[in-house]
Amino acid sequence: MVKSYRELFTQPGTHGFALAGLVARFPLAMAGIGIITMLAMMRDNYALAGAVAATFALTLAVLAPQISRLVDRFGQRQVLPGAAAISCTGLLALPACAYWQLPDWTLFVGAVMSGFMPSMSAMSRARWTLFYRGTAKLNTAYALESVLDEVTFIVGPPLAVGLSVALFPEAGPLVTALLLAIGVYAFVSQRGSEPPVRATSGAPQTSMIRVGGIRILALLMVAMGMIVGTIDVVSVAFAQSQGQPVAASIVLSAYALGSCVAGLTFGAMKLQVPLSRLFLLCGLATAITTVPLLWASNVLGLSLAVLVAGVFFAPTLIVAMTLAEQMVAPERLTEALTWLISGLGVGVALGAAATGQVVDEFGARQGAIVALVAGLIVLGVALYGHRRLKPDMAIVAQAT
Repeated sequence: MVKSYRELFTQPGTHGFALAGLVARFPLAMAGIGIITMLAMMRDNYALAGAVAATFALTLAVLAPQISRLVDRFGQRQVLPGAAAISCTGLLALPACAYWQLPDWTLFVGAVMSGFMPSMSAMSRARWTLFYRGTAKLNTAYALESVLDEVTFIVGPPLAVGLSVALFPEAGPLVTALLLAIGVYAFVSQRGSEPPVRATSGAPQTSMIRVGGIRILALLMVAMGMIVGTIDVVSVAFAQSQGQPVAASIVLSAYALGSCVAGLTFGAMKLQVPLSRLFLLCGLATAITTVPLLWASNVLGLSLAVLVAGVFFAPTLIVAMTLAEQMVAPERLTEALTWLISGLGVGVALGAAATGQVVDEFGARQGAIVALVAGLIVLGVALYGHRRLKPDMAIVAQAT
């Protein structure tokens, strides 16, 4: 398995953009929780903190595909620095507004500006596609990207919270802005791996979300995100109800571990299976693995159930990204991938909000019902989409 991933980096420039892309995507995982922690500590107002963070998340979901659309048209080097600069300005304005006790509306302005953050995971995937389009290595590269996404969401939130608690409340957003600036600058400096801007027809281009296949995949990502958001909330609420609040981090780590190991293994496998069939099988498996979440009666049981639920997250994400890559023209790839990633983010927010309501009304264990509903949606989308997503091509990943 190690050999498959080592061979990805034989192309010049791959080490540089992969490392820079990893640094540049940490802010996405840190910003929301960093805003909440800072405002909760400085304003002692969780409703305000949640509303400002939600404004950031909604702005990000709306703007990220539009930024990627501009990237497809003008290139990464021309668009990313400007978008990152606006986002960094917002991330710096938020602590300033909180520190000087400016009116609440200024916080929302800062949140909107912060939402100009580009989807760096889509940018990295576009560079891998430039090197390995049409080869078995692309599946392995997408697997690596999925694992790197998981790493940022394992390390990023605790880092943002820890900085604000250990240093000063504004530290989380400030470091987030610093990482975004450094990461994006380092990423666009890797010019040799930047996808070229391809000529397009003179006709006005419509949004990629109008493509039926992309809508199907984006809806799948929303449902997948709802499962993640549910697990986040249930893990914290369940651990607290058991009198073991620290155990929430163990439960969340189990989910990430299951997804990371499965993603790395899947990316290195040699499969001769049509993508549409893999799409259906992954959807079915994802739905089934949400059921054990309802059975957990203690932290150990929940950890095991979450571990199982995480096993099919990365493979499903890899299959969805590969389908998107094969169904769109190269010059529209970044926007298409960003719609999927935005769908995932929207799903996480919806899942967390819905689960919070269920937990407040019925208790921590019942919160898992939201994940079960989301799993059924995943299965429904997979059943609907497996015959409609084109092209119907096989993943042929390189053997270890």
